[in-house]
Amino acid sequence: MWRASYSLAGYAGSGSSTERNSSGSNMNAIRSLKTIQLDALRETANIGAGHAATALSQMTGSTIMIKVPAISIASIEELPTQFAADEEPVAAVMMHMLGDLSGRTLLVFPKPTVMRLAELMLRRPVGSSVAFSELETSAIKEAGNILSGAYMNALSDFLGMLLLPSPPTMVVDMATAVLTSAFSEFSADPDAVLCVESEFLLREMQQTLRGFFLLLPDPASLQVMLRALRLA
Repeated sequence: MWRASYSLAGYAGSGSSTERNSSGSNMNAIRSLKTIQLDALRETANIGAGHAATALSQMTGSTIMIKVPAISIASIEELPTQFAADEEPVAAVMMHMLGDLSGRTLLVFPKPTVMRLAELMLRRPVGSSVAFSELETSAIKEAGNILSGAYMNALSDFLGMLLLPSPPTMVVDMATAVLTSAFSEFSADPDAVLCVESEFLLREMQQTLRGFFLLLPDPASLQVMLRALRLA
């Protein structure tokens, strides 16, 4: 089975009742985002996608366009089915969000997408990457660093806050296991996350790849974001 594991180290905990109540209140508020506010966030993500596409095109020597067809607030239970079919592994690049806000970001790719993206980053022919070696891992981490960094920079400008990404780590596993690893670093599990669907358009090959950028702010940072959006 195509399966590898890289560290997403963290400490799981149940959290206090105050933390759980705060988390629930925050998630109720983020679910109430109005269409105009979601559209503003989607446009912000599109700006970040444009910067990432330019950087990836230069690195790969291929014309890559990235668009954001949808932004949604999804429950944890809904996410795995969006990423890949049942029993299909996914690859996820995780970064800590530092600065004025703290939390996690995840960039998740289905298996076919991540293998094709590795080929692009390494300038290899289509179908040449059949195993997930250290070289492919490094290439995907670099792509994830570019993409997540671009989204975070755009969000930083939109919110007027300083957001800094940590060095990327990576995990390859079933979608549910990937999310469990990411959420283990929270003192109280969030029940919903901001999910940015991203489409990679490879012009020369008339091919479209798909990935997902997840933003998981901690409860205090989520409250700050909601205030910036005038929802709290």
